[in-house]
Amino acid sequence: MEQDDTARVTVPKALTEIAARSPRVVVLTGAGMSAESGLATFRDPHAGLWERFSPQALASASAWEDDPELVWAWYLWRFERIEHVAPNAGHVAIARWGRGADVSVVTQNVDDLHERAGSADVVHVHGAIASFRCSVCEAPYAEPIDVPDEPVERLPPPVCRVCGGLVRPGVVWFGEVLPVDAWTRAVALVSEADLVVVVGTSGIVYPAAGLPAIARSEGAVVIEINPDRTDVSDMVHHTWHETAARALPALVGSFLPAG
Repeated sequence: MEQDDTARVTVPKALTEIAARSPRVVVLTGAGMSAESGLATFRDPHAGLWERFSPQALASASAWEDDPELVWAWYLWRFERIEHVAPNAGHVAIARWGRGADVSVVTQNVDDLHERAGSADVVHVHGAIASFRCSVCEAPYAEPIDVPDEPVERLPPPVCRVCGGLVRPGVVWFGEVLPVDAWTRAVALVSEADLVVVVGTSGIVYPAAGLPAIARSEGAVVIEINPDRTDVSDMVHHTWHETAARALPALVGSFLPAG
């Protein structure tokens, strides 16, 4: 049997005490959270067909306008990769925590790994890749998506049944405004939280990067879990230099009964 890696993780006593006494918790997650499931961040090198393309250039409204078939093919590649990875131990630990306390997740990630792990309250401030919609009339597109077995460089997007516009992924592209409902709820959650845990985010993408500061200004204790120092580190109360998949199971296990 494989040894539980979290058994070798020492949880700072102060973090256990804070987590145990906090009834309202918000976990803010970024790309580092999903990276431990095997999903590369935008800043990681990409292999194969897409290594010569800049993710920042493809994830924009202007790229869509210039070459929707290229952008659609790239997002289908990303969609297919998400479908073939599983939530990691960190996702599972957050879901477990949510069964013992009021825990909400506010994520910058466009995958569904939190939901698949069992978290019931997840707010996607940057949208969700699988929430396909029309790029013209915004109508949701619920038809099956044909994903090729191998990556291809160009694919024609589906056509909206309502207006005939091209269907796009449900993500927020660089330069676009965040979904109003999701952002409003995210601000409300961190403003009312007793504890905010920031996991796997670099803290450089605004306005989401401002949520820890909002939480602290409203009286929440803010903890950062990240193996590296980030732009968030100076605005939190406690920083724990550990990965999500190791730290979160150990933290939750330090104050919640097994099971």
